[in-house]
Amino acid sequence: MALVDIQVPDIGDFDEVGVIELLVKAGDTVKAEQSLITVESDKASMEIPSSHAGVVKDLHVQVGDKVKQGSVVLTLEVAGGAAESASNQAPAPAAQAPAAIKTEVPAAVPVATAASGPLEVRVPDIGDFKDVAVIELLVKPGDTVKPEQSLFTVESDKASMEIPSPAAGVVQELKVMVGDKVNIGDLVALLSGAAVAAPAATATPAVPASAPAPAAPASAPAAAASVAVAVPAHQPGTPTAGLPHASPSVRKFARALGVPLDEVKGSGPKGRITQDDVQNFTKAVMTGAAQTRAAAAKAPASSGGGSGEGLNLLPWPKVDFAKFGPVERKDLSRIKKISGANLHRNWVVIPHVTNHDDADITDLEAFRVQLNKENEKSGVKVTMLAFMIKAAVAALKKFPEFNASLDGEQLVLKNYFHIGFAADTPNGLVVPVIKDADQKGIVQISKEMSELAGKAREGKLAPADMQGGCFSISSLGGIGGRYFTPIINAPEVAIMGVCKSSIEPKWDGQQFAPRLILPLSLSWDHRVIDGAAAARFNVYFASLLADFRRIAL
Repeated sequence: MALVDIQVPDIGDFDEVGVIELLVKAGDTVKAEQSLITVESDKASMEIPSSHAGVVKDLHVQVGDKVKQGSVVLTLEVAGGAAESASNQAPAPAAQAPAAIKTEVPAAVPVATAASGPLEVRVPDIGDFKDVAVIELLVKPGDTVKPEQSLFTVESDKASMEIPSPAAGVVQELKVMVGDKVNIGDLVALLSGAAVAAPAATATPAVPASAPAPAAPASAPAAAASVAVAVPAHQPGTPTAGLPHASPSVRKFARALGVPLDEVKGSGPKGRITQDDVQNFTKAVMTGAAQTRAAAAKAPASSGGGSGEGLNLLPWPKVDFAKFGPVERKDLSRIKKISGANLHRNWVVIPHVTNHDDADITDLEAFRVQLNKENEKSGVKVTMLAFMIKAAVAALKKFPEFNASLDGEQLVLKNYFHIGFAADTPNGLVVPVIKDADQKGIVQISKEMSELAGKAREGKLAPADMQGGCFSISSLGGIGGRYFTPIINAPEVAIMGVCKSSIEPKWDGQQFAPRLILPLSLSWDHRVIDGAAAARFNVYFASLLADFRRIAL
């Protein structure tokens, strides 16, 4: 018996690659060409085979180590004759891959070829969407772009997303404009000076393990060195601890979607996870056909909150309205589709209670009018809502359970004060958020509200403008009404609704005097807040509006 060190062969134009999986352990008997470890570069994953048959004596690497050509992977105990014959063999030329290696281009890794013309950029697979609208162009003809740089933004009725460039180059021509509808595969731009990605159908076929790999010609372009090289897949067995069986590009795709790869079942050779597997898993989760382990683990704890599913309700009635008279059908706006689903969930899941009260804002309204006269030249109009936002901050500080969110069986108490306000738009209500309202004055809050409301009307609110809210205020003061029951904006636990103020006679102890009264409607989550706390919150909020000097106390 003799000891033979198994080294990393020529694996192409890679300096160091990481070991991501050990396929054997000390004491295992291996065959010639059997895979020993899996390594991964930033472009491909590959398995390193054994050049001999024998018994694994020692492993010299572990998961996370970096190796390169010539690194010793493990020591094999082999028959003396086999070791001697191996030592008499001439080393393979550097330009030729080991005979045991087969060339295989993963479906998700493009093969770089010399560009013969402009590169056509097409809409990638963006999920189960059709006719998505282009809402923003991020580049123009003549711009130089990098790989993965965003070219334009599209928006469906559920989300907005940016379409990236598949390569570096110069934008020769844009084939879309704002307002256009696009689908998967549509031509959207032409890039000049870019490497053209060969389609998956032309990927280099795998060379059988028994055939020698062809030598790379000396005149081959430098890009050819980046073609993914993979040795034969190891025989399936008990998986070892490490990363799931997937290419780097699929891992990157899964990370972008937040998909746990170890929960995805691979459909590729030897169980390899493909991009289609990741997409199908995502669709299954979104439609409720599948559930991640993380979501399943949270389900029992959050069952009190619930998702609204499994209520065993009667099916929605199907009616042919046209048989009763003329009808007209109109699609719901994107905002109403999104908000409607959220409102339905919130109303069904959250045990709402609403308290009604009145605030005397006679003095505050006089102060607001005076303030606007003094600051007329600034162009910033102070509204009553700005005062209510500051009052909400003070009330949240005094009653911290209102500045909280439920997370399973825990209550998350927030130490920041982001206040949302309902803004009316032609397509429906949206809720922009004033961040860190406790650190801003009335004039600054009024200015930010005006800017956010303007963006809302123009449909230009970014997702970040509507995230992070602690408490919301829904004001119908400009329209009318007396009281209403606003729906809580989950995951918040309360919302203040206000209606139109009116002059009413109030007894001051000696006589009835005209006072400006603002109706208040506070909806709150009974799982977090009780009736006494809600009544105190409402009374305190009204007292702040009645005498705004209390804010300073």
